[in-house]
Amino acid sequence: MTAPGLAIVIPVLNEGERLRAALHELQPFRQRGARVVVVDGGSSDDTLLIAQDHADLALVAPRGRAAQMNAGAAACPAQMLLFLHADTRLPADADALVQRATHATHGWGRFDVRIDSPALLLRFVSGAMNLRSRWTGIATGDQAMFVRHDLFSAVGGFADIPLMEDIALSKALKKKHGPPACLAERVSTSARRWEQHGVWRTIWLMWRLRAAYFLGADPARLAVAYGYRPRQS
Repeated sequence: MTAPGLAIVIPVLNEGERLRAALHELQPFRQRGARVVVVDGGSSDDTLLIAQDHADLALVAPRGRAAQMNAGAAACPAQMLLFLHADTRLPADADALVQRATHATHGWGRFDVRIDSPALLLRFVSGAMNLRSRWTGIATGDQAMFVRHDLFSAVGGFADIPLMEDIALSKALKKKHGPPACLAERVSTSARRWEQHGVWRTIWLMWRLRAAYFLGADPARLAVAYGYRPRQS
């Protein structure tokens, strides 16, 4: 069987109806040949059942975005991988944009992001995230990272850490292959994290955690500060 050109890998945990809407929006990509792979981290709601009904492949993996995304990548030998959060929406032509961006020199990349909120401060945050990414060559999970499967395998995939796995992968890819393709087309991501915890508090927390990571702090300790429950080994 010929490997699909694109696999969209979505790590989930208790996403329920949000996942149903997300998968509905991905159906045009499936019709054009992409495979949608949902990797559940042990949900207690109907997330897995929804994934089984509306995705090409639904898996269960140890909880944690890195472990779940690695499992999804291993299960689908597509030429190109795109990692998507359940609360992030792609441009309608994202598959063509990824193909065009990686056709020549770039083996990986990301989209610009827009936080889905009318708040001016969150528009500023979105712009700052995109500018920082262009300047540093570091992508975040909210920006729908994409990478050639062979390049992803060559750097060992996502580091199995509970937080900052997107930054760790970006650094490895940048070292191995060079900076990412930074697409100006935007994905739209939910403002729920910002609205739940407060914009300024979230900004401060994310900058503090990112700075601590770059200074060598343990990602497991940072994950607890971020609000993740440690995975039981």
